[in-house]
Amino acid sequence: MIRHSTCYAAIGLLISTSAAKGEDVPDALSVEWQGKHLCEKLYEDAQIRAVRCTLAPGEVHVRHSHPGNLVYTISGGKTKVQDDKGTREGQPKTGGFSDNPPNPWHEVTNAGDTTLSFFVIEKKYEPVPAK
Repeated sequence: MIRHSTCYAAIGLLISTSAAKGEDVPDALSVEWQGKHLCEKLYEDAQIRAVRCTLAPGEVHVRHSHPGNLVYTISGGKTKVQDDKGTREGQPKTGGFSDNPPNPWHEVTNAGDTTLSFFVIEKKYEPVPAK
């Protein structure tokens, strides 16, 4: 299993008071930024869902969750990630890959001046644990 912390941080997980209390957090496809869905479904079956997420400079993939997932960075750049560990910056590299456990929540901001793009395969058989 390969882990690249910068890629993981880019896809990593925003806690808020409501999330800390165990309220449901929407999945990556459900959330919008200024009326726009930043992720699109490319494929889905009973076991996986493949999505492409694209964030222009300044766009925010607002608080969302992921089951276990594989992430390939199509186009890297600079990110700001908020999750239960706080806020941190990352620099996912083009061509980076990570295999991530289920993520109860996170929020990712494109903090750079290039468009970020990720190919994500969500493993439905590794759901976010219930609280």
